[in-house]
Amino acid sequence: MSEEVGQMMLMYDDPSDQRSLSLDDTSSTEESPDETRLSLETTNDLIPYIGQRFPTHDAAYEFYSEFAKSCGFSIRRHRTEGKDGVGKGLTRRYFVCHRAGNTPVKTSNEHKPQRNRKSSRCGCQAYMRISKSTDLGVLEWRVTGFANHHNHELLEPNQVRFLPAYRTISETDKNRILMFAKTGISVQQMMRLLELEKCVEPGYLPFTEKDVRNLLQSFRKVDPEDESIDLLRMCRNIKDKDPNFKFEFTLDSNGRLENIAWSYASSVQSYEIFGDTVVFDTTHRLTALDMPLGIWVGMNNYGMPCFFSCVFLREENLRSFSWALKAFLGFMNGKAPQTILTDQNMCLKEAIGMEMPTTKHALCIWLIVAKFPSWFNAILSERYNEWKNEFYRLYNLETIEDFELGWRDMVNSFGLHTNRHIASLYALRNLWALPYLRSHFFAGMTSPGQSKSINAFIQRFLSAQSRLAQFVEQVAVAVDFKDQAGEQQTMQQNIQNISLKTGAPMESHAAAVLTPFAFSKLQEQLVMAAHYASYQIEDGFLVRHHTKLEGGRKVYWVPREGIINCSCHQFEFSGILCRHALRVLSTGNCFQIPERYLLLRWRRITMPMSKNLQAPRNDHMERIQLLQSMVSNLLTESAKSKERLDLAMENVSILLSRIREQPVAAALGFRDVSSTQRNFT
Repeated sequence: MSEEVGQMMLMYDDPSDQRSLSLDDTSSTEESPDETRLSLETTNDLIPYIGQRFPTHDAAYEFYSEFAKSCGFSIRRHRTEGKDGVGKGLTRRYFVCHRAGNTPVKTSNEHKPQRNRKSSRCGCQAYMRISKSTDLGVLEWRVTGFANHHNHELLEPNQVRFLPAYRTISETDKNRILMFAKTGISVQQMMRLLELEKCVEPGYLPFTEKDVRNLLQSFRKVDPEDESIDLLRMCRNIKDKDPNFKFEFTLDSNGRLENIAWSYASSVQSYEIFGDTVVFDTTHRLTALDMPLGIWVGMNNYGMPCFFSCVFLREENLRSFSWALKAFLGFMNGKAPQTILTDQNMCLKEAIGMEMPTTKHALCIWLIVAKFPSWFNAILSERYNEWKNEFYRLYNLETIEDFELGWRDMVNSFGLHTNRHIASLYALRNLWALPYLRSHFFAGMTSPGQSKSINAFIQRFLSAQSRLAQFVEQVAVAVDFKDQAGEQQTMQQNIQNISLKTGAPMESHAAAVLTPFAFSKLQEQLVMAAHYASYQIEDGFLVRHHTKLEGGRKVYWVPREGIINCSCHQFEFSGILCRHALRVLSTGNCFQIPERYLLLRWRRITMPMSKNLQAPRNDHMERIQLLQSMVSNLLTESAKSKERLDLAMENVSILLSRIREQPVAAALGFRDVSSTQRNFT
């Protein structure tokens, strides 16, 4: 820093900015004509200089703001001297970097929840000072102090637009957003629509999803306390009608709702079989209540998402996440999942390590990829799509060695050595990159197709304008399949005519046991297995593609015990045997897949009633379960030929019409029927 600039630095009068930056009020208020002329001759017109003149202080602010934006920071108004209408009026103004000063210590208020927000202030000493001048009888403002020395990293031109000072929502955009909100679409969908309307790349709108959420919240006039009371009342009413409904909540010292979680009896039943891997999505908020929303979702044997639980938390901290995990385990009778997929949140990561120490934690790849446009689109420009394709290639690699080499080449090729997002992704690679996760079971939920399915499922009962009472009803609709979408897809899978492609006995055996969804995955591997050769080696088999002369996968098979495993870890990862293992079984004259490799979670099963949830048996329930068995047999027999299927559909349609003409018994509760309906899947 030059001696002249150093002389201009003293202490701020603002207590919150002490020990960080101060501007000497007498150091450069009067510059000589020679100094001013030198500045005009040698300084770029876009850079502030001592003696620069402006007609108003607002014009000076706008000029400095544009300069700051081009440099990679934003500014804010700081001190003033004088007061409009008093004496000489306003005589001096200070504009400072948005990171100037230190964070003032806030006095805690036990009656008001404190937000856990980090301050961006770090004592930066960049500033511009202007003073009022009336030379020659003309009122103007002159730059009397300027320093552009920052103690923090400046943002790239394509990143600075995300600073709050440069994020704006025009009145036109506000009206569009409010119109979208009335249709019930999500904030993420609103952003995509606005990008399409404005013909801009993802991430290039002048505002973020958070800005849109804040806007929607500002237009709502709902008392959060009333919403909380309604939610608790609704949960208690559901509990009165259905004793198997579960919910937990905590109140703060003032008796206000702090956290609440709930789950349905049917969800607990589903979790018993399909709770081996779960997604805990905490990226949503309801605009009606500014609280983080966590949704627990799994995947059933038909490859469709299934709901497990919901939770509202006041804060996203270690204490709140630990409570949420404990509540979930309580609902599920203490059974922890094998694996859990979440968003990137260090507090949640720590809480999972504490409350679910045996569970493998991984990050949802689709939640990471959703941030790519704002992270990389502007930086990589026309190479963004090329980079994204390379990222997906690395993500899907089989070995850690190949991933490490490929990642290094990718960073070099795209010049991303200093990018903080790339550094963060690499530091957390063991939580999201498939080469590090293949030995853990995820039921295929890491695939792009399943991620879209899960997101669509969540959006079925999540909308931007939901109030709490409406939200609980929407969740109930999704769980109880009132829209019948889940059941229809299951029925369509069951009645479709499965086409055998290999003629192998193993294929027909698997088709009779597995659901169509799981069988299609196994069938893909069976078809590919025919293109592989197996070679017996000392401790097992080496299997590789018939066109390859080197490499391959090692398969270990113990026929007597029915044990087989492969070094590719596909069975451990998806629950479906790989082509390498299937090739060895075929070579060894094995005509059926060993039972242990036809997982219960992928079979054509009916949902069992949990012992602690089972309602007292009566004649009515026994007859319903008998009907269920008959319908299951009807599906199996009808699917064997087109003629059988046509006959079944014709007669079932007639029967269904006759049944609907019959009166409904008032004593029969909806949940009893819906629980039985779900058993068909």
